[in-house]
Amino acid sequence: MAATKLLLADLASDVKYVPSNYIRPMSDRPNLDKVHTSGASIPLIDLQGLRGPNHRDIVKQIGQACQHDGFFQVTNHGIPEEIVNNMLRLAREFFRLPESERLKNYSDDPSKTTRLSTSFNVKTEKVANWRDFLRLYCYPLEDFINEWPTNPPSFRKDVANYCTSVRGLVLRLLEAISESLGLNVGYIENALGRHGQHMAMNYYPPCPQPDLTYGLPGHTDPNLITVLLQDDVPGLQVLRNGNWVAVNPIPNTFIVNIGDQMQVISNDRYKSVLHRAVVNCNKERISIPTFYCPSPDAIVEPAKHLINEDEPAVYRSFTYAEFYKKFWDRGLATECCLDMFKKT
Repeated sequence: MAATKLLLADLASDVKYVPSNYIRPMSDRPNLDKVHTSGASIPLIDLQGLRGPNHRDIVKQIGQACQHDGFFQVTNHGIPEEIVNNMLRLAREFFRLPESERLKNYSDDPSKTTRLSTSFNVKTEKVANWRDFLRLYCYPLEDFINEWPTNPPSFRKDVANYCTSVRGLVLRLLEAISESLGLNVGYIENALGRHGQHMAMNYYPPCPQPDLTYGLPGHTDPNLITVLLQDDVPGLQVLRNGNWVAVNPIPNTFIVNIGDQMQVISNDRYKSVLHRAVVNCNKERISIPTFYCPSPDAIVEPAKHLINEDEPAVYRSFTYAEFYKKFWDRGLATECCLDMFKKT
C-alpha cells in the first residue's frame, strides 16, 4: 500500500488493477462464477407475533434456523425505518469525508475501542482485504460515546439511537433462542456477564478485479450473535452444504447469524457458519454488523441442561477474553477457532 494512502478508499479511487498485496493465491479466490445466486437462501422470519399468539411458532422457526442454517433474516423487527436509514446515510457520509477528517479516527491498534482502519489486521496479515472500517464499542453507551466521531454532526446522536434499538432486538432474540433450546428465557442473557456490544461500519469501494480479492474472506464470528444491516448492494455470501450462497439484500430487514459463543453455549446444537464478503467493480457497498458478546471476564461453557450421557460437553470452560485473543492472533483463518477449545 502506498505510504501516503493509509486507507483503501483513497487508494482504490486511483487504481485500474488490484495492487499485488490484495491478490489472493489461486487456491483462495472467490470463484464468483460458482456462487449460487438464486434459489434457496437463508430463512426469512417475521417477528411480528413474537409477543403474541404465534410466539411458539416463531421460536420454533428461530431454533430451526439456528440449527440448520446458522443464519436468518428478520422482518417486522421493531426498529423504525428512519433509524435504519439514518445509519446507512451516516456511514456513507462518514466515508465520503475528506481523507484528513477521516484519519483523525485512524489507528492500527486493535485494543482501541473506537478506531478507523483497513483490511482486518494490518500488523499481521500477508494479504490485505478490500475494506475500510470504523469500529465502535457501544455498550455501555456512556463509556464510549465520547470517543466517537463528531463529524457528520448528528453521528453520536443517531448512532446511539441505533445501538440502543439493536440491543433491544438482540435481547428479544436471545430470549427466543434460549427458549428454543429448552432453557430458561433469561439463560443466555445471564451467561454474558456485564455484556459487550460493538459494531463496525464497513466500506467496500468498487474493485477493478473483484475475482482476485475479498472484502472479507470466509470466517465465523467470534462473538455470541451478530445483527447485520446492509445497503442494497449484494456482497454477503454464506456457506451452505459446501456451496457459497449469495444473500441478496431485502429492504428494512436485518440478517442475524450465530457466533462461536452461541455454538458453545448450545453444546453444538446451533452452528456458527462460515460467511464472507465479496466486492464488485461497479458499486461501493456499506454493511454495518453489530456484534453482541459476553463481557471479557464472562465464563463461557455449554449450558448444563444441554449436557447428558449421550451428549457430553463438547467444549471446556473459558473466558471470552481468552477466546477473543486467540481469534485475533490467528486472524480470519478458515478453520474455526472453536476447535482450540474442544474437550480432548
